[in-house]
Amino acid sequence: MKLPIFALLGIFFGIIMTKSEAVSWYRIQEMFHFDSFHMYGIIGTAVVFGAVAILLLKRMGVQTVEGQPLKLQAKQLQIPRLLLGGTMFGLGWAMTGACPGPLYTLVGHGIWVILVVIASALIGTLTYGLLKSKLPH
Repeated sequence: MKLPIFALLGIFFGIIMTKSEAVSWYRIQEMFHFDSFHMYGIIGTAVVFGAVAILLLKRMGVQTVEGQPLKLQAKQLQIPRLLLGGTMFGLGWAMTGACPGPLYTLVGHGIWVILVVIASALIGTLTYGLLKSKLPH
C-alpha cells in the first residue's frame, strides 16, 4: 500500500519541480552567477517548509516507519568537513547543471543524459559507503 502513495508523492514532487523551474539548467546557472533570486527563493521556501513540517510532525507525535518517535539529535558543527562537502556538492551541481533533487524528473522529461549523473551519484554514494569506516568522522 505504501508504494502507490510514494509514487504519487514522487509524481507530485516532479510536477512542483517542473512548474517552479527548479529543473531548468538556465535557472541553476542564473543562481550560480548570482543573476537571479529565483532558485534561492525556492531553496529558502523549502527550508522554511521543512522546518515547520518537522515541528508539526513532532508536536503531533508522528512516528517513523519503524514505529519510533521522531527525534532529531544535535550534531557538533565541523566547519572544515562542511566546507569540503559543500564545495564538492556545489561543484557537481554546477558542472551538471542539475539540482540533485529533481534528477528523476529530468529523466521523466526525456533528458536521458542525466542517467550518467544519476549513475555517478550512485557510484559516489557506494564508494562513500565502502570507505566510510576509514574516513574521519
